[in-house]
Amino acid sequence: MEKRELYSAIWQELARDKNMIFLAGPRQAGKTTFSHIISNSFANVLYFNWDIPADRLALLENPTFFTEIPRHDSSAPLIIFDEIHKYKDWKNYLKGAYDKFFQDYVFLVSGSGRLDIYQRGGDSLAGRYFLFHLWPFTIGELAEKNRTIEEFLDAPLQMDIDQESKLGDLWQRLKQFSGFPEPYLAGRATTYRRWSTTYASQLIREDIRDLSGIKSIGDLENLYFLLPGKIGSPISIPTLARDLKVSYNSVNNWLKLFERFFLTISITPWTLKISRAIQKERKVYLWDFPRIKDDGARFENMVALELWRAVSNWNDMGYGEFSLHFIKNKEQQEVDFVLTCDNTPFLLVEAKISDNQPSKALKKFQHALNVPAVQLIDCSPETSEGDNFRVFSGGSATQSILVAPACQWLALLP
Repeated sequence: MEKRELYSAIWQELARDKNMIFLAGPRQAGKTTFSHIISNSFANVLYFNWDIPADRLALLENPTFFTEIPRHDSSAPLIIFDEIHKYKDWKNYLKGAYDKFFQDYVFLVSGSGRLDIYQRGGDSLAGRYFLFHLWPFTIGELAEKNRTIEEFLDAPLQMDIDQESKLGDLWQRLKQFSGFPEPYLAGRATTYRRWSTTYASQLIREDIRDLSGIKSIGDLENLYFLLPGKIGSPISIPTLARDLKVSYNSVNNWLKLFERFFLTISITPWTLKISRAIQKERKVYLWDFPRIKDDGARFENMVALELWRAVSNWNDMGYGEFSLHFIKNKEQQEVDFVLTCDNTPFLLVEAKISDNQPSKALKKFQHALNVPAVQLIDCSPETSEGDNFRVFSGGSATQSILVAPACQWLALLP
């Protein structure tokens, strides 16, 4: 866990080429620590952080300052630029540094803003970098028992049941303290509450305010505080706008900012082959999910983040074009998640607190899409044991439904 081996494998794969590597993810997810883990394999390292005044001054006075670092051998140095996207000319700066020095240096650029979509003008960095994401801890990382992507795609319902597993305990720890390293590793309710109280406020009042120029910071905070009560259902922007007494466009733009700065994720509806599917609404989930009071909504949020972590990692590794969606029709029938590859569904996932029978909606939409399905139930140390697995056969693999404890099945996600 301390080595973040799941992400180290992604780094090793991407670093084979001579591109810059962009490392993005939520604030306090462990990007700086992970950068130092990577640096242990380099003899020559320079760590730069835009938030440190002395580092900022060094760059402004001498843009090629990193070429003056002491070297312990002739190997290429690793140059880590942390939070440099806060520099107004960051894209042009990195383009120039890369174009001139890419053969002699390895560049790692990390930040809590969305390095992949954040726009501040300047020349494009297209073709000069690979992007990957580092997320807070998930059961799929903590369990350290992942299958390969090929094994998962070939048999998504296959389970390797571990009767002695502590996965239920890990799941409960995540549920209480989130996957952010500081509160998770502390394992204390008081630490989590202190951390959660300041986390969103600091991010909104510092990073988002400084980089977006938004003046209505109080309304932005109020929107975020409303979201825990909206998890599990498609977001109604008009309703939120009325509650906050602001415009539709303001709420829409603020929700996009929450995604850009990794406070939330959102997923869109899947509509192909779905009769009378809803078209426009999105579902929003929080990275700081212990804020959610409703047990069912919090459980669905946890499953969403596990699936999102897997899908984003598969995309970062170049395994295909993966995406995560939900299904809902105008009759209010719904399946929580559908995973797609290259715009083709390959798995349905439903999240239920304790229902061991497949839902009617899951069976209905499985029949429409002809793909395997999984219904996940919430985990405790008791429900993670092997006798809670059931397979409902529909005559073929694409019509079978697995009912399983979420912590056991999600632990196997590549």
